[in-house]
Amino acid sequence: MECTVRWVTAKTFLGETGSGHTVVMDGPVEAGGRNLAPRPMEMLLAGAGGCTLFDVVAILEKGRQQVTDCAVHVSAERAETDPKVFTRIHFHYTLAGKGLDPNKVKRAIELSAEKYCSASIMLGKTATITHTWEIVAAKEHSA
Repeated sequence: MECTVRWVTAKTFLGETGSGHTVVMDGPVEAGGRNLAPRPMEMLLAGAGGCTLFDVVAILEKGRQQVTDCAVHVSAERAETDPKVFTRIHFHYTLAGKGLDPNKVKRAIELSAEKYCSASIMLGKTATITHTWEIVAAKEHSA
């Protein structure tokens, strides 16, 4: 896995991934950025959210659970001094589907947290990580 990040202007950077995708990152105005894109640390947090959600959906699908919607809200606290690493991260999963088994949902989240999600397991080296979840009613889709 590889990527190249290039300085564009001010505090704006363009990341080019080995899989051929690009992402823009920027800093806040007070630090010389133009607030045009997510901060690099926000990208790191979003990446951890994507990593665990990928796992949870895949595990539930393998368990023949009919997931119709799944989201994770990730909140974090950082150290006050440099390096400002994440010190606390909380993942809250909201799932919907037809007849979702709460035990299977709980187990999928545990497997992601303990075995599969490389990003959150790595972040757990500096942060205390917690997880909560809820199953909500599936949204009606109109034609």
